Amino acid sequence: MRTLHLLAAATVGTLVMAVPAQAAQPINGRYVTEDGAALVEVGPCGGKTCGRIVRVLKARPGAAATDVNNKEASLRNRPIVGMPVLSEFTDGGSDWRGRIYDPRNGKTYKSIVVRNPDGTLKVQGCIAFICKTQTWRPAR
Repeated sequence: MRTLHLLAAATVGTLVMAVPAQAAQPINGRYVTEDGAALVEVGPCGGKTCGRIVRVLKARPGAAATDVNNKEASLRNRPIVGMPVLSEFTDGGSDWRGRIYDPRNGKTYKSIVVRNPDGTLKVQGCIAFICKTQTWRPAR
């Protein structure tokens, strides 16, 4: 009887290990941020996935063209266009997890991104368990 239980446990263990891991929907592409202010291109970078601002679509009056709010003084002169805003994203199975940078306040947050069935991205920036969510739409 004990042998039968061990055989059954081994069989179940083998079947569980044989099931492929779920992969998140790819997020590569070009997206317009929820407020329509920027066009962000998402794609591979150094074995992970990142996103950079490729064009400012709506500049706020008086807004600087550089990263003036960055806490690192050496980065305050880098241009907004070309700036990485999504970094170090990896496939989490049902979502993508990494970091998101907000040039408006110079802060970086944990981030979770999910591609919705309609092609939009659900983009979250989180502090602890509190997250702010935006929907980015694919660029046409």
